[in-house]
Amino acid sequence: MILHDATLRDGQHSVGHRLDAGQLRAYAEAANAARVPLVEVGHGNGLGGSSLQIGQALLEDRAMIEAVRDVLTHSRLGVFVAPGWGTGHDIRDAVRAGADVVRVAAHCTLGDTTERHLALVRDLGAEAQAVLLMSHMADPGRLAEECARMVAFGAQAVGIMDSAGHYTMRDVTERIGTIAAAVDVPVIFHGHNNLALAVANSLAAVQAGASVIDACARGFGAGAGNTQLEALVPVLEREGHTTGVDLHAVLRAADTAEARLLENGAPTTDSAGIMSGLAGVFSAFRLPVLRAAAEAGVDPLAVFTELGRRGAVAGQEDLIPEVVRHLAKAAA
Repeated sequence: MILHDATLRDGQHSVGHRLDAGQLRAYAEAANAARVPLVEVGHGNGLGGSSLQIGQALLEDRAMIEAVRDVLTHSRLGVFVAPGWGTGHDIRDAVRAGADVVRVAAHCTLGDTTERHLALVRDLGAEAQAVLLMSHMADPGRLAEECARMVAFGAQAVGIMDSAGHYTMRDVTERIGTIAAAVDVPVIFHGHNNLALAVANSLAAVQAGASVIDACARGFGAGAGNTQLEALVPVLEREGHTTGVDLHAVLRAADTAEARLLENGAPTTDSAGIMSGLAGVFSAFRLPVLRAAAEAGVDPLAVFTELGRRGAVAGQEDLIPEVVRHLAKAAA
C-alpha cells in the first residue's frame, strides 16, 4: 500500500498557494521522518499553475522542489501537472530539480491529452503516473477505458480523483473495481471530504483494488479538504493493509502541519463544502465562490448548485462571477 502525501500541493489551495520555503521544508522533513512513501509539492494546480486566474504561488515551481529535495531522504518527491497548464519545459525542469514521480492529470474524458506528457516523463527517467479529474462526471466503463488508454501511453500507475468530493463508497467501489480489472498497473484513488466520507471512500478504494491512496495531513486541501493522512494510516493498518508509515511520527507530522501550514485552521465539512460535493463542483472553487457571493449578496449555496448544473470544471473559474451576476440579476 503506497500512501501519496499531497499536503504540500493540494493544501496550497487552502492558503492561496502562498506556502513559503520554510513551511514546505518543515513539513517535508516531518513526513520523511514518518517514512511516508511519497511527498508531492507544488502549486495547487500543479506545474505551471501559478496565474492570476487561479492564484499566484509565492514561490516558483523549481524553488518549491528545491526547498524539500534534500530532506526527503526516505520519501520520494512527486509533482503534479495538467496539460494546458504545465508544459514539457516545466516537466523537464522539475525532473532536473529532483522530482522522482510526475503525475499527469486530465479531465475524466480526455485521457488522450496526456500522451505527450507521459512519454516525456518516461524519456526523462522519472515514474509516470496519470489521473482523471472530476471523475464523477463519467461512468465506470468510460473511466476504465481512459485509464487503459493512459497505460498504453506509458503510465505506470493510473486512477481517479474525486475532485468534487461527490462519491459515496458504492461509487468508489464500482469505479475502482472496473478500472482495476482493466489495467495491469497500480490503481490510484484521491478523495475529498465534502460529504465526510474521504477516509471511508479511501478504504473502499483499497478493498476494490487500489494500491496508491492520496491523503493530506489534517486533511489540508481544497474545499472541505482531503482524506486525512494520520487517520487513514491506522484505519488501513487495522484492516490488514501494511503502509510502512510510522504512526507516532505521522501524528507528529500532522501536528507540524497544523502549527506551520494551516493558517486558517483545518478544512471542515461545512455547508458550502456539502453543497459543492452534492452539486459535483470542483473543490478548489470553494473560496472564490464564497468571496464572489459575499460581495454580491448572493446565496453561495445557489452558486454551487448553478455551477454544478452547468458542469463547471477546473480552469473555468471565470464562470463563477458570471453565475453570481446571473443569480443577482434574477433576484433583483
